[in-house]
Amino acid sequence: MESNTSNPLLDLTGLPRFAHIRPEHVLPALDRILAENRARREQLLSATADYTWENLAGPLEDMQERMSRVWSPVSHLNAVVNSDALRAVYNEGVPKLTDYGTELAQDERLYAAYKAIAARADFAKLAPAQQKIVQNALRDFRLAGAELPAQEKARFKEIQMELSVLGSRFSENVLDATQAWSLHLTDDADVAGVPPTALALARQAAQAAGKPGYLFSLEAPSYIAFMTYADNRALRRQMYEAYVTRASDRGPNAGRFDNGPLINRILELRTEAARLLGFANYAEYALQTRMAKSVPQVMEFLHELAKQSRPAAQRDLAELKEYVRTEHGVAELEPWDIGYYSEKLQAHRYAFSQEDVRPYFPETRVVPGMFEVVKRLYGLDIRRVEGVETWHPDVRFYEIRDESGEVRGRFYTDLYARANKRGGAWMDECINRRRRDDGVQVPVAYLVCNFAPPVAGKPALFTHDEVNTLFHEFGHGLHHMLTKVDYLGVAGINGVAWDAVELPSQFMENWCWEREALMLLSGHHETNEPLPEALYKKMIAAKNFQSGMQFVRQLEFSLFDMRLHSDFDPKGVKTVQQMLDEVRAEVAVITPPPFNRFQTSFSHIFAGGYAAGYYSYKWAEVLSADAFSKFEENGVFDRRTGREFMQNILEQGGVREPMELFVKFRGREPRIEPLLRQSGLAA
Repeated sequence: MESNTSNPLLDLTGLPRFAHIRPEHVLPALDRILAENRARREQLLSATADYTWENLAGPLEDMQERMSRVWSPVSHLNAVVNSDALRAVYNEGVPKLTDYGTELAQDERLYAAYKAIAARADFAKLAPAQQKIVQNALRDFRLAGAELPAQEKARFKEIQMELSVLGSRFSENVLDATQAWSLHLTDDADVAGVPPTALALARQAAQAAGKPGYLFSLEAPSYIAFMTYADNRALRRQMYEAYVTRASDRGPNAGRFDNGPLINRILELRTEAARLLGFANYAEYALQTRMAKSVPQVMEFLHELAKQSRPAAQRDLAELKEYVRTEHGVAELEPWDIGYYSEKLQAHRYAFSQEDVRPYFPETRVVPGMFEVVKRLYGLDIRRVEGVETWHPDVRFYEIRDESGEVRGRFYTDLYARANKRGGAWMDECINRRRRDDGVQVPVAYLVCNFAPPVAGKPALFTHDEVNTLFHEFGHGLHHMLTKVDYLGVAGINGVAWDAVELPSQFMENWCWEREALMLLSGHHETNEPLPEALYKKMIAAKNFQSGMQFVRQLEFSLFDMRLHSDFDPKGVKTVQQMLDEVRAEVAVITPPPFNRFQTSFSHIFAGGYAAGYYSYKWAEVLSADAFSKFEENGVFDRRTGREFMQNILEQGGVREPMELFVKFRGREPRIEPLLRQSGLAA
């Protein structure tokens, strides 16, 4: 058997040894941990019949943590430096983990042991976090089929295994389809309109591929820049079609990475699993652990928002069409024209473009500025730490200390797009906070984005949208790192209802719009001049430009997700595409072309944990806008309000219900009006 020193994944003494981890380490480490955990569980269950936190629940937390400490770096590397060898062992590991997790969750002896702990006379003397972990465990046993008859229990386990494999394959298909297509251009006329930063990135990509001219890809920085600025309409259409048909039966790689059949199978299995447990549909099952309590409640929430926002979206589109017709002589506005002409209309109306502000948001100002915002709000000091092992030269590592000098958290940043890195932006857990005999284990986070890297000797330059994204992910990171909870199962974001977990992230975005904060965040990369007042005013004036259209787009995704998981029959005559078309007819204002296959790259709900949960973004936006309104009343850098938010929300983890925490901070239940006002949809 491998020693802890020979396999870096088994060395849990400090941070992951990223420079030493190889694909061949993964399965031996995983197999060993699984074997040790299974043996330890048997030992714990047979050692006594008088179960307590100390002799069962606590040791199980230890086992769970060892497992996550081994798998977290593997899962992370698979997302940020994907390779064939790593992918192969990752895909072999996922079913093993699922098998183990379901086996644990269906263990009747373990279930009975947790019931016994909850029934003890001294249960009420446990810390609130310990009590909550036991209560959550009892709920999760039921939701994992622990009370099912043997045959149905086995079937439920089979379903979970297959779903884990399908989710992983879905994600890979999207990554492969994104990387399989590019647009190679050598004529400068073809790239007319594209800003210098995007051109430099495309030139750099072409050089790396040993080609002349420019190479545009479906990675976000490249795709968005081309679709927003390229004057060549035919090439925009080509780019659009490649993007919206990724991993589908249509487009330039039709059928090659097709996620269509996977979607149907995933929905079939989710429905079957939910029905085995006595739920009418998967959405009902998923809502058992959420702040929202029923499908009708979520649907009513989404329809109310649609009623408030659709008229504004219709006005947005009518204005755009009129502008395009009168100013550009274009009679028919196509989907590949929307971003391009919207940018032109925004510049026409507000004399503002995202590219105008990019020079003022170099990474060298934005990142320290964001840390200063956090310092003013919460009294935290964030410093870079050198000499830490990472997975790529672009990665940075930081430490957060509070006013007493205590280290509250550490985190890695990996901010630039590159080949073999999953698209999008996210925060993930590396190490969780917990109290040990020798003191507190400091939480560690991964903060990942996909921004354009530094080009031609300049620092990376961000658009204001990208600054928002960075703040959003850092909000998640603070929620993970600032927890004061000493027990793993409800520390940080653990045990937090899925529809409340976006509150701290969306809340952080508010400071990206505040003048006082922007003075800290901005500085021209050549002159260091902060964002000029005139440009700031234009940016604020343009803040809610087309917010109606953006609002209904999110509602379209949310309603599609909720309906797929509540009233769609995967074995029925209606197709997934028809369901999406129905939702669009109800809320959307833009009708995509028939070849659009948005659903085949909708990783959030088919591979990313947001199944029957995409509504959470809007749900949490209501919470965050209302929470921020308290700062608007007291001052955006009011330390007392900042301390109250940190103590009542960020430090609390999943110990208490999110509504209880929100009311404690805000003094009342959330209201929808601040979000409508913030989005320009209400006075």
